[in-house]
Amino acid sequence: MEQAIFSLSFKTTDQAGRSVQCLKEEQALEIAHRHHGTLRGVYREALKNNIIPYRYIRNRTTLSIKEQLKLLESDIAVVGAGGLGGLVMEILARTGIGGLILIDDDTLEETNLNRQILSSKDTLGLSKAETGASRVRTVNPAVDTVLHRKKINEDNGKELLAGAAVIVDALDTIGDRLALEKTARALNIPLVHGALAGFEGHVMTVFPEDQGLVLLYGETSLPESEKQNAEAVLGVPAATPFLIAALQAMEVVKIILQRGDPLRNRMLHADLETGRFSEFFFPERARK
Repeated sequence: MEQAIFSLSFKTTDQAGRSVQCLKEEQALEIAHRHHGTLRGVYREALKNNIIPYRYIRNRTTLSIKEQLKLLESDIAVVGAGGLGGLVMEILARTGIGGLILIDDDTLEETNLNRQILSSKDTLGLSKAETGASRVRTVNPAVDTVLHRKKINEDNGKELLAGAAVIVDALDTIGDRLALEKTARALNIPLVHGALAGFEGHVMTVFPEDQGLVLLYGETSLPESEKQNAEAVLGVPAATPFLIAALQAMEVVKIILQRGDPLRNRMLHADLETGRFSEFFFPERARK
C-alpha cells in the first residue's frame, strides 16, 4: 500500500505557494479497493509518510500533519443527532475525525427544518442516526460511522460509548445530560457539554475528575420535563445551534490534540442577540 500511495500522490502548492505532497480521494479509493482496505486506512498511511490527503490541504498549517493524523485515528461519540449533534458531526467529519459513534432514537420531522442540518423535505420521517451516518459518508467517506438507534441510559451507555476518545453531549434535557455525564465519568472519557435556548447557549468541557454539570445545574435540581425545559419555552432559531456546535467541535479538537485551552472548570455563555460572550469560572476542585 505504501508504494501505491507514493506512486499515485502528487506534488502541488498550497494557497500560500508552499510545496506539499498530496493524495486525491479518487486515487486513495483506488488504493483502498486494490488492497482490500479502507479509505481511513489509506489516509493514515499517507499521513504517516508526510503525504496530505488533498481534501485537508486547507487545514495546513493550522493543523500539522501529525495533528491531522491524530484526528484521523480518533473516534468521537455524538449523543443526540438533532440541532447540535447533526452540526457537530458535520464539522468533525470535515475537520478529519476518523470515526463517529452516533446515538439517537428519534426521527426527523417538519419542526426540525428550521435549524437541523440533517432535516430536509427528503429526510422527514427517517432516523436521525441513520441520516447522520449517511450524510457523514457523503461529506467524508474516510470517516467510519457506528450508529445506534437507541436512547442512551445508564444501563446501555457503557456499551454504546465504548471506544470513544471524547463524548459530545447534544441532548436537550438535564436528566439525560446528568446520566450521560455519569456514564462518561465511569468510562474515564471527557465530555463536551452544550446547551441552548432562544438566542443564547453555553459550552463546557468536563473531564472525569471534574465536578462537572453540578456546577451548572446544582446538586438538588430535578430533571425538567420536556414542556418545562428552556429550549421548549424559548425555541431554537437556526443561528444558535450553528454557533454552539462549532464551539463544541473545537473543544473536541483541543482535547484530542492537547492544545489550546479547553473550557474546563469554566462555562462560555453566548448571547447572539446582544453579541456578547461571557465566561463563568468555577473552583478547580476534583470530585470527592
